[in-house]
Amino acid sequence: MADTVLYHVTESLATITLNRPEAMNALDVRTKEALRDALRTAAAESAVRAVLLTGSGRAFCVGQDLKEHIGTLRNTTPDTPSMNTVVEHYNPITEAITDMRKPVLAAVNGAAAGAGFGFALAADYRLVAESASFHTSFAQVGLGADSGLSWTLPRVVGPGTAADLLLFPRSVDAAEALRLGIAQRVVPDDELPSVAQELGRRLAEGPTLAYAAIKDALAYGATHTLAESLAHEAELQQRAGASADHRAAVTAFVAKERPRFTGS
Repeated sequence: MADTVLYHVTESLATITLNRPEAMNALDVRTKEALRDALRTAAAESAVRAVLLTGSGRAFCVGQDLKEHIGTLRNTTPDTPSMNTVVEHYNPITEAITDMRKPVLAAVNGAAAGAGFGFALAADYRLVAESASFHTSFAQVGLGADSGLSWTLPRVVGPGTAADLLLFPRSVDAAEALRLGIAQRVVPDDELPSVAQELGRRLAEGPTLAYAAIKDALAYGATHTLAESLAHEAELQQRAGASADHRAAVTAFVAKERPRFTGS
C-alpha cells in the first residue's frame, strides 16, 4: 500500500487509515488508488472478518484534493473528461465498502466532506467523535453528488433533508449528525480510538455470514417491494441457517454459554 493509506490486520480486524494529515486526508490519485486497493484486499482476505476505516490527524477525509484537481482541469480537452476519477476511483471505492461481505465500521475522527462524507455513509456503522462534522461540499465547487451520496443520503436523512444538505451545503456537527441518523454513536474525541477498536473487534468476532446477510437484505430491501424482500430474506435465512455459526450459537444459547463464532 502507499504510505498515504495504512493497512494492518489484528485479530481478524483490518484497519484502513487515510494518512495525509497535512492535507486533511484529501484524495489525490495516489490515495484514491491505495484506498480502493486496500478495501479490495480486505474483502479478499479470508482472515479479515471486519474492517475499520478512519483517518489520521484532525480530519476523516475532506474529499477531492482540489490542488491536484485544478491541474487536471488545466490539461483537460474534449477527449479527456475531467471527472474520470468518479468512474475510476470514487465508484469502485464506494462499491468496495457497500458490497463487502463483511461489516465496515467508519470511525469519523474529524471533518468528513464531499467524497469523505460519501465513504463514511457507505459504511455499515458510523462512530463519530464529538468534534467531527459532515459537509456535502459539492455544490460549492460547481458539482453534483458522487461517492453514492445521491443514494445513501436520502435513505438516511430523508429526501427533503438530503436535498437541503446538497443544495445548501453547510457543516453538520456530531450532535446534529446523531439526530439525523448520519452518526449511530458519538463519543468524546479522546475515546474514539479505543471505542473504535472495541466495536471493530466485536464485529470481527461476530457471525460474519449473518452480517453479510444483513447487509445484503438491507441493500435489497431499499429497492424492492415487501413481497420481494420477504422472499429474499427467506433465501438468505436458508443460507445462514445452514452455517456452523448458527448451529454453534443455538447450542450455546441453550447451554447458557457465550457463542464463539468462526465466520463459517
